[in-house]
Amino acid sequence: MKISGVDIRPGNILEYEGGIWKVAKIQHTQPGKGGAYMQVEMKNLQDGRKTNVRFRSADTVERVRLDTKDYQFLYEDGSMLVFMDQDTYEQITLPSDLLGDARPFLQDGMQVMLELWDEHGVRIMVPPHIASGTRIVVDVYEQAYVGKAN
Repeated sequence: MKISGVDIRPGNILEYEGGIWKVAKIQHTQPGKGGAYMQVEMKNLQDGRKTNVRFRSADTVERVRLDTKDYQFLYEDGSMLVFMDQDTYEQITLPSDLLGDARPFLQDGMQVMLELWDEHGVRIMVPPHIASGTRIVVDVYEQAYVGKAN
């Protein structure tokens, strides 16, 4: 879903420059000269980089909707945290620094809800003219092809 640059809020997850970013802080600025803008501090959820970006009201950015799923925290393995999917018993590992200040509250066996993006392993039937790697729109309830993504 595209949103205007001035509609960005802390906690939003944005797709920006090919990555997925979490908005940490915003500052709305209206200088005496020129148009207003939103100064946005973001953290890349894939590699941990931080950046500050200036968005004007005319700018649009893709707001990402995340899937939520129940997991159980199993244990910490070095700098990685191991979680188990409550439905499939499949295990995933995440870097412990991804939790930031919330890490000390995590206990072995604790039930947690993880927000997931770009889940893999789902197979969707598409028309033969759609090339591999093409971004598509999918009805997640029916797990069916809807059309090409813009």
